[in-house]
Amino acid sequence: MEGGGYSGTNDSEPRRSEMIDLTNSASSSLRWRSLSSLGAHPSQVDDDIESECVSEVGDIGDRALHSNRYSVSGSVNFLSAEDIQLQSYGFWCRDPAASHAISTVSPLPEEIISPLPTDTIICDEDSKQMNTKNIPKLLEYGSCMTHLAFFGILGVLTRYLLEKLFGPGVAGVTSDQTILYLDLPSNMVGSFLMGCCGVVFKEDISYVSDFLAIGLTTGYLGSLTTFSGWNQKMLELSVEGHWVFAGLGFLIGLFLAAYSIIFGVETSKCFRKLLVRSLGYDIGSSRKSWRVDSHKRHLAILAVLLLLLAGLWSVSGILIRQEFNSNSSDTQLWLACIVGPLGVWIRWFLARLNGRGLGKTGLLKWVPFGTLIANVSAACIMAALATVKKAVNTKTCDTVATGMQFGFLGCLSTVSTFIAEFNAMRESKHPWRAYFYAIVTICASFCLGTLIYSVPVWAKGYN
Repeated sequence: MEGGGYSGTNDSEPRRSEMIDLTNSASSSLRWRSLSSLGAHPSQVDDDIESECVSEVGDIGDRALHSNRYSVSGSVNFLSAEDIQLQSYGFWCRDPAASHAISTVSPLPEEIISPLPTDTIICDEDSKQMNTKNIPKLLEYGSCMTHLAFFGILGVLTRYLLEKLFGPGVAGVTSDQTILYLDLPSNMVGSFLMGCCGVVFKEDISYVSDFLAIGLTTGYLGSLTTFSGWNQKMLELSVEGHWVFAGLGFLIGLFLAAYSIIFGVETSKCFRKLLVRSLGYDIGSSRKSWRVDSHKRHLAILAVLLLLLAGLWSVSGILIRQEFNSNSSDTQLWLACIVGPLGVWIRWFLARLNGRGLGKTGLLKWVPFGTLIANVSAACIMAALATVKKAVNTKTCDTVATGMQFGFLGCLSTVSTFIAEFNAMRESKHPWRAYFYAIVTICASFCLGTLIYSVPVWAKGYN
């Protein structure tokens, strides 16, 4: 298997294939029996499994925590730990009938769907769950939210640096007046890193710490990329009459982000092969030595992150107080660092809606409603604050509103998760779903933004 995560002799390949098949069989059998008990046809069951997986490939919120992997009644949720691990690499079984037999033969290519061309690393599930299974629920949530807040602030800072680096002041690649909007570099970099950390190396990172994986993907990459900022720049182009630029901005932004994540996956696969085969790097033993698998280690990391988080917030608060009246971009950045984690937390909790569908029957499970709600709502609030800035037109209002836009709304919306879901749908049995999902997200955000921002600007004649 290309780019496998463990080095070893040739005898390990059959065992690895057997482990993959066993894991696929176990998770698919659980779902298939649950759905078939309702009288569903096998093909319908197969489609339901795929629909749920493509919707959950980006993020599933607090359902990823070990304490939430079981329902209140004690029955196992459809999204088992095996599914989380497999879907991180884009694999799930498409043949429910195969779940009744244990085979030592690896699945055929036509029996596997891969939303992105990735490798699969299967490890012992019991040892993988030792990370969090004995952690109290309060500590589990506290540690996860601390990771999200800390890495979310890092994402805000990185987005600001990329905006300045590629903006008119330095490289001059992006600007507010062209289809190459200011947040395009951060969206591309975040999508590229999503292919690396959120797909190829996600299982390795999760083995070390589930909280670290959530912090990097949902916290850092989700905050590094922003859908609301992208949508607002297109609204500002359209309100000035540049409708063609606005349309091309959406098309180019989607195209570049989609290929960035694919490039990230392919690059990471090559890097993994280089580590494993050329350098003889033992990934398994290395990640085991870094593993956070005890209360003491969890508490130590939590204490360090809390200190760093408190330091970042304190420095931001001091700098805001000193520079607030200057109306500089630095003041807006420090305010963004303070309010950014709130946006990350809301997006993370909304992500639990991904893969659930509508109603008790779970209609439209393939639609990631959590991500959709986060992006559209952030775009609408972003447009509302832009309208307020035009109407009030004071330095204080501009500083506060811009800081909220860049921090809270920039972290509430995400392109990295959105584009991961887009690619998963594009490589599934129903590729039309990817484009439908993208069109609904973009059109809903742009149309509502036009009503909230563009119409008042045209009606009132704001400059």
